[in-house]
Amino acid sequence: MQDESPLLSFAAIVVAAGKGMRADQPLPKQFAMWRGKQVLRHSVEAFLEAGADPLVVVIPEGGEDATSTALEGLNGWRMVVGGDTRQQSVANGLDEIEAADRVLIHDAARPDLPRDVIARLLEALANHPGAIPTLPVVDSLAIDESGVMAGNGEREKLRRVQTPQAFRFDDILAAHRAWQGEPDAGDDAQVLRAGAGAVALVEGDERLKKLTFAEDFVSDLPPVRIGSGFDVHKLAAGEELWLGGVKIDHDKGLAGHSDADVALHAIVDALLGAIGDGDIGSHFPPSDPQWKGASSDRFLAHAADLVAKAGYRTGNVDLTIICEAPKIGPHREAMRARIAELLGVDIGAISVKATTTERLGFTGRGEGIAAQAVATVIRD
Repeated sequence: MQDESPLLSFAAIVVAAGKGMRADQPLPKQFAMWRGKQVLRHSVEAFLEAGADPLVVVIPEGGEDATSTALEGLNGWRMVVGGDTRQQSVANGLDEIEAADRVLIHDAARPDLPRDVIARLLEALANHPGAIPTLPVVDSLAIDESGVMAGNGEREKLRRVQTPQAFRFDDILAAHRAWQGEPDAGDDAQVLRAGAGAVALVEGDERLKKLTFAEDFVSDLPPVRIGSGFDVHKLAAGEELWLGGVKIDHDKGLAGHSDADVALHAIVDALLGAIGDGDIGSHFPPSDPQWKGASSDRFLAHAADLVAKAGYRTGNVDLTIICEAPKIGPHREAMRARIAELLGVDIGAISVKATTTERLGFTGRGEGIAAQAVATVIRD
């Protein structure tokens, strides 16, 4: 498993100042949706989770509202307006950082940012003023002269360059301030090299693919996935009875480490199953005291967030509650409304049914309540 602990201290700049209209999106591509959230948000979240401080987002002129919307709920970042060229935008970002030892500069159009690439870059700065992630060129190369092949390129000496690119802060700041290139720098490694700074090459990652064209926003995920969930809790005196996010007056309630809402638990497992992300126990282990008495609303909201991060949205939920008592009918519409609210879907996408076991088994004897759910998720 990849280490999720914060890395050694570093600053980061996410460059999101371009117009990005080649992707044929209705707005600049850094603010377009990709795998369930805005492109910009992916890399900002990755840097924050890795411990970037400070984190500067360089935005287009007039992009304050779009940036705030894309990064709503995230703390620890600030924005600055970019310049007419990428080099000027990065320079503006660097000027926003008061002091740092190391800085990573990243294009927002590369949203899938692996933690291990960040670690390799920071490690390389121990011996070099700059470091960039690269991948080998695997195709043959041809030199083009007026549409005719005029020779072969030496692919063994060539590398595909990615971002983020890492630098000792003082070195890259000085290099940008001294930059005399025209009209613009292709990347920040070029700026450092112009100032005679050595740039190390580290292993990149295919996940760092740049989103450029409309087809890059077409997901290869299956259009629909289906998951099922099942849960059981016992009935006990002195407990509150929560079912489907609704509190029901009854002589007994469901016992469990959380509020034991068996209906919501079944839906959580169905959603997690649809995206292949474990079960409710792996995300909210009963052994963890922080979940004692917790509202199952939180579990369902978390599952919905994971569905979105996986590039899907909830399609529909079909829930069946299995019990002799209480009667579910009087509470069915309240449950549908609450579940729809938690999942952010129309109430028409939520089905709540009830059945008995003809007084057979533990539910028939009134010892507990069971629930099963089927959920579909749809590619965003």
